[in-house]
Amino acid sequence: MRFARLTYLIAGVCGLAILLPQYFLEARIGHDSPPPITHPEYYYGFIGVAAAWQLAFIIISRDPIRYRPVMVPAIVEKLSFGVAMITLFTDDRLKAQILVAGLLDLMFGALFIIAYLKLRKV
Repeated sequence: MRFARLTYLIAGVCGLAILLPQYFLEARIGHDSPPPITHPEYYYGFIGVAAAWQLAFIIISRDPIRYRPVMVPAIVEKLSFGVAMITLFTDDRLKAQILVAGLLDLMFGALFIIAYLKLRKV
């Protein structure tokens, strides 16, 4: 259970540290990676939903056995972003620095799967 607690806590804290500053970076992202963001509702909506998931990870870390069923959509959240980033990168539609974020999510997705399976034995 210690593994699950640490995995979900680290994922949630790291995710918030990465996501929350992006609320203030819309203009810079548009400048550094043109064109400017044309649909801010998707940009801010993505950040909000992703940040909510990071809070869910922190909640899971508090009682992994109780919240084990929520680990399934948490795994999907991590894997869906990671796979999408790899797909976009292989199609030359994504910068390498964003691919790193996708790979980080895949790593956490794998750790989430391990945590889920380890809790089955408890």
